[in-house]
Amino acid sequence: MFTGIVQGTANVIKIKKKTGLQSHTIVLPENFSQQIEVGASIAHNGCCLTVTEKNKNHVTFDLMQETLRLTNLGDLSEGDMINFERAAKYGDEIGGHIMSGHIIETATITDIISSENNKTLWLKVPEKLIKYILPKGFVGLNGCSLTIGDVSGNTFSVHLIPETLDRTTFGQSVIGERINLEIDANTQAIVDTVERVMKQKMDS
Repeated sequence: MFTGIVQGTANVIKIKKKTGLQSHTIVLPENFSQQIEVGASIAHNGCCLTVTEKNKNHVTFDLMQETLRLTNLGDLSEGDMINFERAAKYGDEIGGHIMSGHIIETATITDIISSENNKTLWLKVPEKLIKYILPKGFVGLNGCSLTIGDVSGNTFSVHLIPETLDRTTFGQSVIGERINLEIDANTQAIVDTVERVMKQKMDS
């Protein structure tokens, strides 16, 4: 379980391709690498991955082909940065919203609007998913819990404050970039339930 409060960025220093998977090694900041053991969960751009090796603050993870296909982690090259969050502990403050670390799809940045003190991103999602994107609701984008601004067609906007831009990779985002998307599970359950009930009423 994760909170959607990205703790920082980490450098991908090594990508090793193996049969049926890839291994990624990242360098965590010293103050976040303590008490990490093999088997622990850490989110990479919002995707929950399991630690397979650890050497001081160098931490390695295995990524299956499905993960590489479904997320933007397959787009990474050595030297790229990722957003990271260590798994939440019971008793931690949840400043974002509860996230599973299971990426449903990627969204594509279609526009970036910069102003003096913030930045607005517009993102396009597959048409089948836009019903779960509700104004003033929230989504996980590259592991960051963000409030939805406006929705238009199958695109939506999010507003980023300087702290978010400094702490995450969004400060370097570009148009056309794929962003990992996690839909709020409660929103998805409510929308699907309402649709099912309405269909049953219409069929009866």
